Amino acid sequence: MRVHYLQHVPFEGLGAIRPWLDERKWQVTPTHLYQNEPLPSISDIDWLIVMGGPMSANDESKYSWLMAEKNFIGQAINHNKSVLGICLGSQLIADVLGAKVYQNLEPEIGWFPIELTQHGRQHTLGRLLPENSEVFHWHGETFDLPQGAFHLARSQACVNQAFVYGDRVLGLQFHLETTRANLEALVHGCASELRNKPFIQSPSQMMSDPSRFTRLHQILKPILSMLSERIV
Repeated sequence: MRVHYLQHVPFEGLGAIRPWLDERKWQVTPTHLYQNEPLPSISDIDWLIVMGGPMSANDESKYSWLMAEKNFIGQAINHNKSVLGICLGSQLIADVLGAKVYQNLEPEIGWFPIELTQHGRQHTLGRLLPENSEVFHWHGETFDLPQGAFHLARSQACVNQAFVYGDRVLGLQFHLETTRANLEALVHGCASELRNKPFIQSPSQMMSDPSRFTRLHQILKPILSMLSERIV
């Protein structure tokens, strides 16, 4: 198995996904876009994981690599690769599929529950998300649902929290991969986003319960397993 991931900033890496992949001894390669590293050939990967980042999917004039990244994500989808997008990654997938990405009414930062939609309760991937499960969020933007995608989950602050396109492309607005170290790095790297808003928690609130990370990763693992099983 050849897994490739796209990383946008130093402080948003694979988190809990990395040990899960390493346990299987699969080939794992990155493109650190913030270092202007080149993208691989699409024929050299089986699974693409697109990580989060503080930039917008619309920031093509600011980030010279963004258009090439979108083209690469489109190639992965068109070549029937498994594709997992997390936060910014989900927004980039939505953009590539022709949907609009824009500011959400409220930024959402911290631990907040999601609930499944009707499609989420029926879809094999959606059913891996527990009903009304608390997950970790850090985003200010959202996206319209791409045409042909199934809406899996919502939260009080953000309607489109998860979608699946076909049977190999999954977009998650929230973060299941977050570890305590990841969260500490996010707090340091994006401190300016921590304002007094209805859906923004303080660092102490976000770090108050270590068991939250364990519960996140219990949700993450079966999703990774199902996506890996669909790789041809």
